[in-house]
Amino acid sequence: MSIGRISFLTVFASLILLSRSLPAADAPSVELALTFKPIQKDVEIEIPEKSDYSRCKVEVEQNKNSSGWIVYGPNGQVLRRFVDTNGDNVVDQWRYFNRGLEVYRDIDANFNNKVDGSRWMNLAGTRWGIDKDEDGVIDEWKMISAEEVTRVAIAALANNNTKLFQSLLITEDEVADAGIKNPFADKIRESAKGAPQEIPAMLSKTKMITPDTVWVRFDGAMPGLIPADSIKTDKDLHVFENVMAIVDTKGKSGLIQFGELIRVGDVWRLTQVPLPIEGESMQVTEGGTLMQPVAGNATLPTNSTVGLSKEMQGLLDDLQKLDQNSPTPDKGPQAIAKYNADRVVIIEKLIASSKNEDERSQWTRQMVDGLAAAVQTVGYKDGLKQLQKIRDQVQKTSQDQDLVAYVTYRTLLADYSSQLQTTQSDKLRDVQTWWLTQLEDFIKKYPNSDDSAEAMLQLAVTQEFSGKVAESKKWYTKLVESHASSEAGTRGAGALRRMNLAGKELELTGTSLTGGSIDAKQYRGKALLVIFWSSWCKPCTEDLPQILELYSKYHSQGFDVLGINLDATPDLAEAYIKQHKVPWAQIHEEGGLESAPARDFGVISLPTMFLVDKSGKVVNRSATVSDLKKALPDLLK
Repeated sequence: MSIGRISFLTVFASLILLSRSLPAADAPSVELALTFKPIQKDVEIEIPEKSDYSRCKVEVEQNKNSSGWIVYGPNGQVLRRFVDTNGDNVVDQWRYFNRGLEVYRDIDANFNNKVDGSRWMNLAGTRWGIDKDEDGVIDEWKMISAEEVTRVAIAALANNNTKLFQSLLITEDEVADAGIKNPFADKIRESAKGAPQEIPAMLSKTKMITPDTVWVRFDGAMPGLIPADSIKTDKDLHVFENVMAIVDTKGKSGLIQFGELIRVGDVWRLTQVPLPIEGESMQVTEGGTLMQPVAGNATLPTNSTVGLSKEMQGLLDDLQKLDQNSPTPDKGPQAIAKYNADRVVIIEKLIASSKNEDERSQWTRQMVDGLAAAVQTVGYKDGLKQLQKIRDQVQKTSQDQDLVAYVTYRTLLADYSSQLQTTQSDKLRDVQTWWLTQLEDFIKKYPNSDDSAEAMLQLAVTQEFSGKVAESKKWYTKLVESHASSEAGTRGAGALRRMNLAGKELELTGTSLTGGSIDAKQYRGKALLVIFWSSWCKPCTEDLPQILELYSKYHSQGFDVLGINLDATPDLAEAYIKQHKVPWAQIHEEGGLESAPARDFGVISLPTMFLVDKSGKVVNRSATVSDLKKALPDLLK
C-alpha cells in the first residue's frame, strides 16, 4: 500500500465523520482526488486536463448502505467514486470511469486497507481478478473472457511475469471439476503444468515478444460445444480451438498461437504455453486435445489406440501431420494441389476403414469441406473435379439424403465460385443466370435439407442485388414459411421487415457503444438517419465526409444520425470513431454481421441507411447520400 493511498484514506475518514456538517469548500480538493490511479495499469480512464480542474468538483454522497464522494468532470460526467461499503469510515472501493461509465474498480474486500481484488467492466471488458497476497499481481480469476485471457497472457509474457501467466492456466482441480476424462485430462494437466517452465526457453528464442510488445486483437473462430458423453467429459464443455492473438512490437505485427482454451464457469483457461508464429510458413494445429474427430466409440487426442485399429490410428496420425504442415497461399498452386490431393487420399482410406454410415458421413463431409474451401479461397482448380466426382458417387450410392444434399450444395458453391474467378466480365450475366437456375433446381430436389434454406437465402439476396424486388420478396417469404427456425430463416424474416419498412414506424433498440441502451423512439421530433456500417466498409468511409457536413449544417435544425456498427469488436469501432471524429451515438452488439441488429433487418450490404421523419416513420429504407441531400430540407420543415 502506497503512502499516498493511506493519507487519502485518512482524509476520507475525516470527511465521512463530518459529511453532514461540512460545507462544500471543506471537501477534499479535485487535485487530491485525481492523484489516485488503478492498481492494475492496463485500463483507460478519463483524466481531465489540469486547466479544467477548476470546472471539476467533488461532492459527498450518502446512501443507505454506503457513503463516500464523487468526482465530477468539467462537463458534469462522473470521473471517480470512492466508497465506504461497510460503514467503518474508510474507503474500500476505488471506482474509475471513462465516458461516464465505470470501467475499473479496486476492491478491499477484507477491509484491511489493502486492495485484494480488481474488476474491469463496461468499455474495459469483463475481468474480475483476485490478489490474494495483496502484492499488486492477480493470483486467480473469478471472471475473464477468452479474448482477455490472450490479452493478459501477452502482457505477462512481455513483462516476463510468470506469476500472472500462471493465473491463466487451467488447474488440476478445474480439470476434474469440468468432468474431463482420461486420457484427455492427463494430457491437459501435463501441458498446463509444464507451461511455466517452457516460457523462458520460448522467450529466449523469439524476437516477437519483448517488453515493448502490446496485444492488438484476438483472432479465433466461434467457440465449440463438446457435449457430455461417455468418452471425453461428464459435462458440456465450451472450447475455443486454434486461438491466435495479433500483437504489435514497435510497429511490427505478429501472430501468437494459443491453441486450445477451455471455459470453466465464468473463466476461460489456457492449456499450454503460447507459441509465436515466425518464419515464412505458419503451422496451425487442426484441433486441440479435446476437439478431435470421433471414431466409433473413441476419439484420438494423442497417439492413444483406445478403441481404434492400428490402420485407423495411423491414418489419423497421417492426417494430423498433413494438416499441421498445410501450405499457405504463397507456396503456390502446386503445393496447394499436392496437399489437397494427399488429404483426399487419406480421408478416402478413413472412409473405407469406418465402421458405420455415421463415420463415413462424417469423413465425407470433412473431405468435401476442405476441397470446397480450397476452390473458393485459393482457386484450387482440380478441387472442383474432385468434388464433382465425390458428388456423383454419393448421389449414386448413399441412402443418406442429408449427406447427398450437403455434398451437392457445396459442389454447387465451389462451381459458382470457380466460374466467377475465371469468367470475363461481359459473360458474368450468364454465370448469374446459371447460378439462379441451379439454386432453384437444388431447392426442388432437396426441399427439406438444411442447405435448402441457405439456397433460398442466396436466391433472395441475388435477386435483391439485381433490383428484382418482387422476386426477392417471393424467395424471402418462401424461406420464412419453410425454414423459419433456421439461421437463414431469421435473416429472411429480417430482410422482409427491412423491405417493408417504408411508411412504418421504426422499431429499433440496441446496446450503446458507450454503455446503456438506445431506442430509436428517443429521436422522435427529429429527422433521423440510421446507418448500418463498419470500419472495413470502404463506401461507408467514402460517404462519411458528406454525412458529417450535413450533420453540421442541419443538426441544430433537428437532424440527427444513429450509427449501427457491425464490426467484430467495439475496439475497432471506437478507433474509427476517434480517428474520423464521428459525433453521433452508436449501437454495437456482439456478432458483427451476425449481430442482432443485422439479423433483425436482414442487412446484406454496407452501408444500409434508413431515413426517418419526425413522427418516427421510415420515408426511405435504402437511402443514399444523394437522397439525404434532397429530402432533408423538406423533412425539417
